[in-house]
Amino acid sequence: MYNLKDQISDYLNYCKYQKKLNEKTLKAYRIDLLQFCRYSNMEINPLTKICITSYIQKLHINYKPKTVKRKIACIRAFLNYLEFEEKIDNNPINKIRLEFKEPVVLPKSLSLKTIQKLLQTAYSTLKNAQSEYSKKIALRDVVILEFLFATGLRVSELCSLTSENINLRDGSVKVRGKGARERIVFIANVETLKLLRQYKNIYIREISATGWFFVNKLGNKLSEQSVRSMINICANKSKIDEHITPHMLRHSFATLMLEEDVDIRYIQSMLGHSSITTTQIYTHVSLSKKKKIMAKKHPRNRITV
Repeated sequence: MYNLKDQISDYLNYCKYQKKLNEKTLKAYRIDLLQFCRYSNMEINPLTKICITSYIQKLHINYKPKTVKRKIACIRAFLNYLEFEEKIDNNPINKIRLEFKEPVVLPKSLSLKTIQKLLQTAYSTLKNAQSEYSKKIALRDVVILEFLFATGLRVSELCSLTSENINLRDGSVKVRGKGARERIVFIANVETLKLLRQYKNIYIREISATGWFFVNKLGNKLSEQSVRSMINICANKSKIDEHITPHMLRHSFATLMLEEDVDIRYIQSMLGHSSITTTQIYTHVSLSKKKKIMAKKHPRNRITV
């Protein structure tokens, strides 16, 4: 029987040590590949067109198109690796038709008014904090909200920032994004930079001890779940009905920048998208911008009757 588990292990080591993929990506790859391994464990040779086609059909039954697309991409990358390393003679996925319609899911973004309410609540909590400890936590929460909206970072990228990644003199932030791609994002708002300097001064002991820029109540690396929980609490205090996630602040950053006539290529660079196609989803979201263009630019405005 073909030892698929060993091949998966070799591939994951290749991804970790040669491609330098982060732990979150490696975990997702491991889950997807072992799922395929369990499905095909009774096959003498699981890497056949028939077996993989059958597995893909099962994926379509059990998962949403976006998840299916991701799992297929993982299997494709694995098989391409095996072919390149000459561990298989023929790549079976090249013989499978994989085209299917994926519904366009528009990203949910927040209005500027909603973001203002969130920030006002966070600043109010800071202002009314009764103890030094509660002031310290409230300051961190304000900084995180400001930082997410200022940069459009993913929550995973924010939690992985080290002190060395952030230059508070020129406002530059070195971000390590998906696929280990690095990019530089700038924070230009004077008040946000001032707040970041204040945060660093207060948390300097924890930052120096751990190396992470954002820390939790125990002085350890801040988790993504802690950020989500903080935003939910702030939204509830603000009496905002909709469920707000850190990623919605990222979407809001992109949408609002687009409405300010920022070139989509710059937005692509700031978001860390490898393809402009990913960024172009925001052109569907900016409805208010479309309305303004039609009101101001339509040639009918120059016709008098």
